[in-house]
Amino acid sequence: MLSIVNIVKAYTWDKLIEGLTREHGEANKGLSNFDRLRYEIRPGDVLLVEGRSRVSSIIKTITQSCWTHSAFYVGRLHDIEDTAVRAHIKRFYNGDPEEQLIIEAMVGEGTLVDNLKKYKGENLRICRPKGITHQDAQKVINYSIKRLGTDYDVRQLLDLLRFLFPYSLLPRRWRSSLFEHNAGTTTKTVCSTMMAEAFASVHFPILPVLQYDNEDNLTLYRRNSRLITPSDFDYSPYFDVIKYPIFDFDELAVYKQLPWSKDGVIYKNPDEHNIPDNIQTEGILKSVKAAIHENQE
Repeated sequence: MLSIVNIVKAYTWDKLIEGLTREHGEANKGLSNFDRLRYEIRPGDVLLVEGRSRVSSIIKTITQSCWTHSAFYVGRLHDIEDTAVRAHIKRFYNGDPEEQLIIEAMVGEGTLVDNLKKYKGENLRICRPKGITHQDAQKVINYSIKRLGTDYDVRQLLDLLRFLFPYSLLPRRWRSSLFEHNAGTTTKTVCSTMMAEAFASVHFPILPVLQYDNEDNLTLYRRNSRLITPSDFDYSPYFDVIKYPIFDFDELAVYKQLPWSKDGVIYKNPDEHNIPDNIQTEGILKSVKAAIHENQE
C-alpha cells in the first residue's frame, strides 16, 4: 500500500514540475545579440535570463522583474584552473571541451552544468562583478562547480511566494522558513541563492546591509542568501550591467537610420498588433541591419 502511495506522489510531483517548467510562447529574438554576448562573456560573470515558463511567471510576480533565472558562466574546461575541480565537473559533463559552459539550478533537475548556447534567442543580460580579482573569480567558480548534483529547493520558491501575503494572516505552519537557521551545508538550492553563497565565500557584496554606529563607523552585514533573487544582481551597484542588443548603436546617430513604420504599431501583447499587410517584420529587420552595416562601413 505504501509503495502505491509513493508512486502516486512521485507521478503527481513529476506532472507538477512538468507544468511549471513548460515554456510558453516564442523567445524575443530581437532583444539580445547572442553571438556578441558569447564572445564577450567572461568566467565568473552572472548571466540573467528572462524565462517563459509558469515558474518564471511566479518569479516575475514575486520580484517585479523580468529576470527570472540566473546562471554562472564558468568558461571552457581549460578555463577552470583547479585540476581537482576540473575533474569534478567532468563527472557531470562529457561533451566538447571547447564548449562554453554554465552552472545553474533548475526546477526538477537540480544544480547542473550545461551549454551556454541553450539560451540562444532568449533575452539575456550579463552582470559582471566589479573589480573582483582573478583568484576570487576562480574561487567563486569552484564553489558553484562543487554544488553540482544538489537538488532544487522548491520549498524556498514557495517561501518567497508567501511574502506576497500579510505575514500575520498566515497560519503559523504556513509561515516562511527562510529565516530558520540550520547547521551544516544545505543539500538543496535555487539558482540565485547558490550564486549568492559563492560570492559570499570570497566576501564580495551583492546587496549588503549597511549600518553606522554612533561614531559613524560603517559595518557591512551579509544579506540572507536565500532572499537573493536574480534581479538583485541587476540592481546591485557592485555588478556592471552589460547589454548586447541586436542592433549596435556604437556609431553616432545610427538610430536615425532605422526604418520606423509610420502606421504600424505593436502593442504590449504580441497577439494584439496592427501591422500593415504590405510590411513584413522580417523585411524590416533586414533593412535595419543593412542600414547599420552601411553606416559602419
